[in-house]
Amino acid sequence: MLSLGMLPHELVSLSDEFFLGHLRQVAKRGAGIRRIQNLKSAANRSVGIKQGTELAKMELQLLLTQYQLIQGKFEELHLKLDELIEQIPGVNQLLAIKGIGRDTVAGFLAEIGDIGNYHHPKQIVKLAGLNLRENTSGKHKGQSKITKRGRKKLRALLFRVVMPLVAKNQAFKALHQYYTKRPDNPLKKMQSLIALCNKLIRILFGIMKKGHEFSEVKMLQDIPRFASLTTAA
Repeated sequence: MLSLGMLPHELVSLSDEFFLGHLRQVAKRGAGIRRIQNLKSAANRSVGIKQGTELAKMELQLLLTQYQLIQGKFEELHLKLDELIEQIPGVNQLLAIKGIGRDTVAGFLAEIGDIGNYHHPKQIVKLAGLNLRENTSGKHKGQSKITKRGRKKLRALLFRVVMPLVAKNQAFKALHQYYTKRPDNPLKKMQSLIALCNKLIRILFGIMKKGHEFSEVKMLQDIPRFASLTTAA
């Protein structure tokens, strides 16, 4: 609708057929005549001054031009990102994991830098502020909580990735269910997500640093009923 460069009161004069044809060209989702009629009905009820419409349309066109320019730059960045991602060892193994995308890989590396600078995944866990610290005072022994001393953006990235992994990736989903429902020492949901963030770090480290292949069987070794399968593998 904005691409027509028209104000609401002007849209009402358009024929349904023309409006529908234009919307089907620019919209990603399907559009029908009922949707057109609803849009025109809403435009007809629109309130606002109608003086100075030419300047308003000029400003609208300027904003649309700026938007298109920014979108073009984003597309250029994505193409460059894809080019750089392809140069990273193990990237195909990473992308083969259901729920891991190019933005995840790029964001992870943007935060940690060269994976070759790390000798153990615990270093990345600490960098993300996901290592545990026990709150104690004198003889009182408090709960263990993550330190949050590290890169906030890295920690946020890991949580954004783990949450859909728990929903869509069978291995992460099974581990999350086990951690939160096991008979002995069940974890709260947030504690489980933290544990899975650390698990994800170890997986990414193993693939990128050691050249390991992702294995759902080995990942599920924390679950007793899968332990024998892990040992056999």
